[in-house]
Amino acid sequence: MTQIPAPTIVIIDDSATNRQIYARLAHQLSPDITAHSFAHPQKALDWLAGDSADLIITDYKMPGMTGDELVRRVRAADPEIPIIVVTAYSDREFRVTSLEAGATDFLLSPVDHVEFATRARNLLKLRTQQRQIKQRADLLEHRLEVSLTANEQLLRESREALAQVIDTVPALISAADREGRCVFVNALLAASVGLVPADLVGKPVDLLFGAERATSHRRLDRRVLETGHPTPTREEEITTASGETRVYLTSKAPLRDSRGGTACVLTTSVDITDRRDAEKRLRHMATHDSLTGLANRDMLRDRIRRELARGRRGDQQFALHYVDLDRFKAINDAHGHHGGDEVLRQVAEALAAVAGDGVMVARIGGDEFVLLQPDITSPDEARRMADAVIAQLNQPDHVTGALTVGASVGITLSPRDGTEPDELLKNADQAMYSAKKNGGNASCFFAADMRPRARQIAQLEKELRGAIARQEFVLHYQPQIDLKRGIVFGAEALLRWQRPGHGLARPDQFLGLAEETGLIVPINEWVLREACRQAAAWEAAGLTDLHISINLSPIQFRRRNVLKAVATAIKAAGVTPALIDLELTEGILLGDTEDVVAQLHALQALGVTLSLDDFGTGYSSLSYVRNFPLDRLKIDRTFIQGLGSNQNDLAIARTVIDLGHILNLRVLAEGVETEAQLRLLQAEGCDEVQGFLFSTAVLPDQFVARFMQGPPVMAAPVPVEK
Repeated sequence: MTQIPAPTIVIIDDSATNRQIYARLAHQLSPDITAHSFAHPQKALDWLAGDSADLIITDYKMPGMTGDELVRRVRAADPEIPIIVVTAYSDREFRVTSLEAGATDFLLSPVDHVEFATRARNLLKLRTQQRQIKQRADLLEHRLEVSLTANEQLLRESREALAQVIDTVPALISAADREGRCVFVNALLAASVGLVPADLVGKPVDLLFGAERATSHRRLDRRVLETGHPTPTREEEITTASGETRVYLTSKAPLRDSRGGTACVLTTSVDITDRRDAEKRLRHMATHDSLTGLANRDMLRDRIRRELARGRRGDQQFALHYVDLDRFKAINDAHGHHGGDEVLRQVAEALAAVAGDGVMVARIGGDEFVLLQPDITSPDEARRMADAVIAQLNQPDHVTGALTVGASVGITLSPRDGTEPDELLKNADQAMYSAKKNGGNASCFFAADMRPRARQIAQLEKELRGAIARQEFVLHYQPQIDLKRGIVFGAEALLRWQRPGHGLARPDQFLGLAEETGLIVPINEWVLREACRQAAAWEAAGLTDLHISINLSPIQFRRRNVLKAVATAIKAAGVTPALIDLELTEGILLGDTEDVVAQLHALQALGVTLSLDDFGTGYSSLSYVRNFPLDRLKIDRTFIQGLGSNQNDLAIARTVIDLGHILNLRVLAEGVETEAQLRLLQAEGCDEVQGFLFSTAVLPDQFVARFMQGPPVMAAPVPVEK
């Protein structure tokens, strides 16, 4: 057998410095690697026309040709060669176009050397294995052609030789027929489940993958069998027989019979655990403070956004504690930077001990820390937390001896003091300075505009109490699209307030106050009645398959009157119950589980369907969700916005889709704003979508005119609101 030649890497970048850096990093992978560098893409293509490469590393922005055009032209000649495209953080559109052109992976500029080495090594390993498999298969095919006149024994020996060849490849390889039975399993894969290949041939693939993973694999196999095309590579975690968790890059391709039809599906998995571990380390470095190990400002902002998403419908409120050390400068001057760093580490440990489970502690500056305290029921809880922080930081430490560091704490509450991360942090900072101005070693709530704000809230409550009687509320409807059928199958009813003198008010401007005052109950009952009335009107007009989604409040569940309210609204409207979909927040499910389950079963008995809204922003998990009688999961818009640029968001969306299908639930993605997001969701098997790509929420007559008299019409993306 011919020896596989040493790997060849082609580097394409108009920057001489970058070419030198990438070439040096390539040679560090192995002294046998040959690196060819080109400043112009066309010269690289000319070279590739007569030579072959094992890995291409190219910049996106180059004179004369963009990275996606280069990828497309390379793919026309060689569909398998790995290609890494280097882009900047802001080049989200470029990464999407490169992915569509056929790019294998991406690196962010400036390139991290550890990440470069890990990804390049993994892709070279995959390329070498592909060439080994092809070479060995070609060799065996040649032997078979030479031996066509040999007897049946020789043919059997050749097949056995092929199996032995594949057994030497360091990858998990199997093939399954149309009935989901194993027709081939290599030795490495069989050993990973504690068996030998002969024990698995003819058996269901469940023995290889386990019940839950087998469901996903069968679904992908059906796609290959139906289309005759391979699937995109995907990452999955596999637990070995020894209990170790490994991460594999898995692909599926058709195996054809003598007539050219797809007879089986070949599954190949390559171990990329080292790459994933490196990526985890990089993510940790990007989201954590290097000195204390606490969350940094970016991670804190992300957590604040998630908490704001959870509280969008008034399910909960949270507090931010902005902690500034009162005497840190004196300690730093007296004990030096090393002593100061040790004090900061001790403060981090002390704050984590005070915070306990569920409270995030972040370091956002030199001696500035922030605690995010979720799910509080009153300002007194926030006050007690701040007092505990101050008491803890007034304990002596071994670095400064008797000297205590002390702290001033500023407190903001959401949604009362703000609905944006930077706004809340700024207000907490102002409150902290107020505490420090009054002598320090104390806490202070944000109250910069307390008097005018109190008057505004009182006026808002007064107007809100009469809004129902004055018929100032109105429902707008946002279309929901069935991706497989390509039709509008439903509409989410979204509340708006035609507030006199202020125009059309969105829910986030008044529902928080409605929750506090209890007005949310009559408001939600009006929403139920009006949505059911509209559903009945559309049903009478011939739209008999149009479902309406209605959001429910946790307060209705806590007061245990939700069943009566829903039943009364359905009966009064005369609507078919199956046309009503009730959307629940995770705050509802986190209550008294037995009582909530009983209420949900009673609602389903009416004939309505149940959806879990904003899935992923709280504490939901597979084991948690399966306890409730649900019909649909809705992926929160937070995870849809990053599709195509953020691999974490794509992984989360993929996981939610797979979990939903395992539980026989339909999966709907909220907040779809671009065609690129839509294509990725379709590729991952998402069932339904809604978002501004199709339409904002509109009045009933506009809804019928735009969406019920033809196919769904995509609209240009607009700013997010709900």
